[in-house]
Amino acid sequence: MTRYDQMPADALKQELQDVQAAFVAVKGKNLKLDMSRGKPGKTQLNLASGILSVLTDPADCTADGMDARNYGELMGLPSCRKLFAELLGCKPEEVFAGGNASLTLMYDVIAKAFTHGLLHSERPWSKEGKVKFLCPAPGYDRHFKVVESFGMELITIPMTATGPDMDKVEEAVKDPAVKGIWCVPKYSNPTGIIYSDETIRRIASLKPAAPDFTVMWDNAYCVHEFDGDFVPFDDILTLCREAGNPDMVFEFASTSKITLPGAGVAVFACSEANMQYMKNLLSFQVISYDKVNQLRHVRYLKDKANTLALMKKHAEIMKPKFDAVSDALDRELKPRGLGSWNRPKGGYFVSYDALPGTAKRTLALCKEAGVVMTSAGATFPYGVDPQDSNIRIAPSLPPVEDLEAAIEVFCICVRLSALEKLLK
Repeated sequence: MTRYDQMPADALKQELQDVQAAFVAVKGKNLKLDMSRGKPGKTQLNLASGILSVLTDPADCTADGMDARNYGELMGLPSCRKLFAELLGCKPEEVFAGGNASLTLMYDVIAKAFTHGLLHSERPWSKEGKVKFLCPAPGYDRHFKVVESFGMELITIPMTATGPDMDKVEEAVKDPAVKGIWCVPKYSNPTGIIYSDETIRRIASLKPAAPDFTVMWDNAYCVHEFDGDFVPFDDILTLCREAGNPDMVFEFASTSKITLPGAGVAVFACSEANMQYMKNLLSFQVISYDKVNQLRHVRYLKDKANTLALMKKHAEIMKPKFDAVSDALDRELKPRGLGSWNRPKGGYFVSYDALPGTAKRTLALCKEAGVVMTSAGATFPYGVDPQDSNIRIAPSLPPVEDLEAAIEVFCICVRLSALEKLLK
């Protein structure tokens, strides 16, 4: 198999005809496959079915000296906060347990910054002039949309194999208009990399010009290995405290991809000073979140060891799907010199970098052949990938046989768009 960039023009033209024929053939299968979001598949959802029956009697709803069915305990059940503190490596006093979506809590922190300001804000962010936010890219599109919805200027920070380009981050935070940065430190969305120890310590040691600069630390995949053993991580709250930045970070996590995404528990963790400040603001907004659901999770997950055992069962389902994607890319695209990609050991995505200028065309062809994927550009601020190259592959939802069909279509579309580009 010859690399496309080493083929003579006549061979490329013949290859184009062959790939066009293959595209017509897969298009004729009338596929309808969805790989647009990182959703757990039904088999994974079934793993947590036991959570639906852990509370069967009114007497089961008493915990931590209270009736979980009633009002009260704004910060969440103490036992739920303790469980998440064990998972994240922080103190229970630093954990706020909310509803089912960490994205809601992230949005709320940014919203509070705009309406009231944060603990060290000189004024609400809405009263500032221009407000800027650092967005490592490729990154998570919903992060970018949150700050974009408040009219912030999004500053792209290139991602490296060890995390955000810290030289650029350290330079950017000299601007007092820069108010924060998004981070997914473990199995980053979509690249699947784990931030290096050096990167994490440089983040914790930042000296921003803005006194209320905030690290939005989305630890969404903190226990989400599917290949190999659990990879431990340092507590970012402790690192920031040791670096003299105790109030600089808000950490987020949830059970969305541990139990049931539509009925999980999300938390944020922060310094106790930040917690008191946020508690005062939130007390006007909510009396308490769903403590019955929090209690279900405490009774079902029990502790970190039991949670990791459940994640091993998720891994047994996830690994064959990621192997199917990576094996197909290695087999069909690598020998032809088409693109680059990671082979992650956890998380929910594979990040594929196509021949520049072909990502949009590739995904348009996929859609035409019945395979829906995340839009090209979604992994960059404002939905604009300057290279039109990055594609986020989400293998988790389809069964393996459907995934194999989808990735076959994807590889054909990558080849077709590349050939069209090379023969222009």
